Amino acid sequence: MFPIGYRTIKTALGAALAVFLAQQLNLDFYASAGIITILCISVTKKDSLKASWERVVACLAGMLYAGVLFELFGYEPWVLALLILLFIPSMVKIDAKKGIVTSAVIMLHIYTFGMITPAVVLNELLLIAIGISVALVMNLYMPSVEHNLLEDQVRIEETFASVWKEYARFIREQETDWDGKELAEAPVFIEDGKTKALQSIENHVFRYDDYFYRYFHMREKQLEVLERTLPFVSTLDRSVWQGERIAAYMDRLGKGVHPGNTSKEMLQELADVKEELQQSELPQTREEFEVRSALYYILHEMEQYLNIKRRFKPDDERTETANQEKQTRRQRRKEKLAARQQR
Repeated sequence: MFPIGYRTIKTALGAALAVFLAQQLNLDFYASAGIITILCISVTKKDSLKASWERVVACLAGMLYAGVLFELFGYEPWVLALLILLFIPSMVKIDAKKGIVTSAVIMLHIYTFGMITPAVVLNELLLIAIGISVALVMNLYMPSVEHNLLEDQVRIEETFASVWKEYARFIREQETDWDGKELAEAPVFIEDGKTKALQSIENHVFRYDDYFYRYFHMREKQLEVLERTLPFVSTLDRSVWQGERIAAYMDRLGKGVHPGNTSKEMLQELADVKEELQQSELPQTREEFEVRSALYYILHEMEQYLNIKRRFKPDDERTETANQEKQTRRQRRKEKLAARQQR
């Protein structure tokens, strides 16, 4: 069984309703009301309003163009071609491109009538009004994607936490069976979240809410830091006590990945780690110097990672919601794992 999305359902209901209303008013070309509705169904509320306005402007302009040209030169195919040649560039010029197809339907109606009269104009105006109005009503319902955004948020945070955990494990053991899939998956998760966040912004007509978009953008910048850090972590081929200290800090960094802003405390702890490293004995060999240099670079990148988060201003209410969502997801995973072990 093939899936049917909410937009398909809205389009079907809207087209049927528009045709029904046009039939009840005994309008000529009543089926065109359904066509106009189909063309006006959009993905977001803002896009729906903008597209509807463009279609109103284009349709009114199309009626004016058609009335003038057909009455001057006659209702002939070559006049229709001239009409389209003049009309399309005009709509592109005034940024009403989305209304070109809709207005073409109206202009063809006038061509079919073979005359322009008040009754013809009223008929076309009613078709436009019914088609666009029904589409706007249908577009009032847009399913909320906030729950999906919270899930994406939790998924990205779990991915980041896993990366820090694997970095720490490698620093301790100098070998790991980690395949790095989290670093490959994270960009996909972030891009998906940004797409949904933009859709959410477009569905808020009377308020601007870009929290999730800013959040995913922040994580995207942090991911760049994680990717830059990987080569230096992988070059550590010997264990030193400073590495153990940094690994322990990475563990804490991974556990602290959440929407809240705890970067101030983590930056203070990072400063303590850097001070400890500076006060330790100087490297005695080239190998020790290379290890120490790599550790300093890793500390620098972790500081950049935290500064990116520090500049992000989260919404307290959403932060609390996301934390609750994370705890719920983790609890469910624990329950599933326990059930599998019992089997």
